[in-house]
Amino acid sequence: MKKSIKDISVKGKRVLMRVDFNVPQDKKTGAITNTQRISAALPTIQYALDEGASVILMSHLGRPDGQVVEKFSLKPVAEKLSELLGKPVQFLSDCVGPEVEAACSALQPGEVILLENLRFHIEEEGKVKNEDGTSTKADPEKVAAFRASLTKLGNLFVSDAFGTAHRAHSSVVGVDLPKVAGFLMQKELDAFAAVLDNPKRPLLAILGGAKIADKIPLIRNLIETADEIIIGGGMAYTFKKVLENMPIGNSLFDPEGAKIVAELMEKAKARGVQIHLPVDYITATAFSPDAETGHADDKSGIPAGLEGLDCGPLSREIFAAAIARAKTIIWNGPAGVFEFEKFAEGTKSMAAAVATATAAGAITIVGGGDTATAAKKFGVADKVTHCSTGGGASLELLEGKALPGVAALDEK
Repeated sequence: MKKSIKDISVKGKRVLMRVDFNVPQDKKTGAITNTQRISAALPTIQYALDEGASVILMSHLGRPDGQVVEKFSLKPVAEKLSELLGKPVQFLSDCVGPEVEAACSALQPGEVILLENLRFHIEEEGKVKNEDGTSTKADPEKVAAFRASLTKLGNLFVSDAFGTAHRAHSSVVGVDLPKVAGFLMQKELDAFAAVLDNPKRPLLAILGGAKIADKIPLIRNLIETADEIIIGGGMAYTFKKVLENMPIGNSLFDPEGAKIVAELMEKAKARGVQIHLPVDYITATAFSPDAETGHADDKSGIPAGLEGLDCGPLSREIFAAAIARAKTIIWNGPAGVFEFEKFAEGTKSMAAAVATATAAGAITIVGGGDTATAAKKFGVADKVTHCSTGGGASLELLEGKALPGVAALDEK
């Protein structure tokens, strides 16, 4: 077990906290369009302040790639945080260096500082992409100096940025202080432990998304742990074409993933894992919200010139039955192109079924990214056991990998 902020005294400490304030912004005005990530960090910040600590917050925003880019400044976040916290937040125009060190060491209990975007320095990520597609690596000595400067800012490190825990970045693993988890990090780790370490069975995994190739480690790991797996979304068409030679028209086909379909099915069969694929489809004349829709099934296949963008009513029933049987559900990937109203029904009915299963006592976890967006869109984000804040981090946990940002925390 990893130590949490509740396991130690923070009174009189300068708490250096890695949070995830990578908030969505309006492309034209730069205004923050969703404050959920800021709100999610408030309980840990408030706890530290209530317990007599001062708090120094650090985060990234966007991909400035080691350059100072004005539109990626965290200054507007400091203003919004101050409003939500109901107290002043001092914003510093850098995150390392003598001036920042001096400001942080002068901090009094109850005061809050937000540092400027960590990614304005190449030393945060260790390397950056250049405009021409090449990448530049940071100088190891400068990375060490960057980490040493961050370390000087506090005397306790709290990790509350689950969304970056799968990245071995300087602010995630490189601060040389006692390291503990914040409440948000703890909540994520507890939620994934409940579904991965000793789940109530049957355990159902729902997988979607476009490419099998991206999800191979995930599918492999879930075949080891799940009792049933639903394969929906764009990747289902590759399975149907390979396994049943079904015509799929212009639907997504993943040639890399296709090579491994038979092996995955064999493995599932050997382990007694039931795999559910769609049996009917909502087709489209083009990948567009205004496309003409049609209906196809396994018998007809998807006609040439059309593409499947959602699963049909029969598939929805099959999926809903599997969801109703499950005692633990991991949902990672939508059933169709839910962003387009005409092709949202599969994902919408899946969301409703997962919410119903939760109400009936199932433990349900929604992976981050698109699935969390879908859960919010269809009003079930608060009707599941846990809706993860980390897309890549949740995926790596479900693949059975250790996250660098979690491994770095102190043991109880």
